[in-house]
Amino acid sequence: LLEEFLQQPGFIYEIDEKYYFLGKWICKECKENFEQIGEIHCPRCFKYKEEKVCKDCEYWIQKGNMVEHEALYRYNAAMKDYFKRYKFEGDRLLGMVFASDIKKALKKYKNYTIIPTPISHEKKQERGFNQVSTILDFAEIKYNNLFQKEDTLAQSKKTREERLKTSQHFQLKGEVSEKQKYLILDDIYTTGKTIELMKRLLIEKGVKEIKTFSIAR
Repeated sequence: LLEEFLQQPGFIYEIDEKYYFLGKWICKECKENFEQIGEIHCPRCFKYKEEKVCKDCEYWIQKGNMVEHEALYRYNAAMKDYFKRYKFEGDRLLGMVFASDIKKALKKYKNYTIIPTPISHEKKQERGFNQVSTILDFAEIKYNNLFQKEDTLAQSKKTREERLKTSQHFQLKGEVSEKQKYLILDDIYTTGKTIELMKRLLIEKGVKEIKTFSIAR
């Protein structure tokens, strides 16, 4: 009976603190509400329907920062609702929704060290999990927690101007090889400030090749 029960579509069970899923995690109708970024996008940051380098990237280029970012989906109403439930309401199992997409997309970065964007200790205590590394765990992708973050006002609560003025609140907590290639992974790319702060620390250590990636843009 137990074996038959486990074979029911969509059933999740846990063994040794690992979650196993049988069937599709998200139905076709819901998945279609997430808009994939098409062929027309900013060549630097994947901003939707920007045929040339967008204003966000121009801002960073003027500051001497080269943007090499890739994203999968637009940050539309469905994506906003998803992250509300996943991050802010703490529905950890929703990390499964994009695990297969991430696993497929990151195959071309097999020679890179994957670095998930960290959350502060206080935020980890409050939420119970890191939303980025949790998706990587579900996707069974190895990563390096190279950064740690101080507790600050969440980027989602800031205006665009406040985001761009954010001072350094990340620290390196591991060894960095200047010969290694690094891929920084975040959940949402808005202005690019969070990612640029982390890139700065790697560049200061002599790293030459750094790319970035997010689920939403």
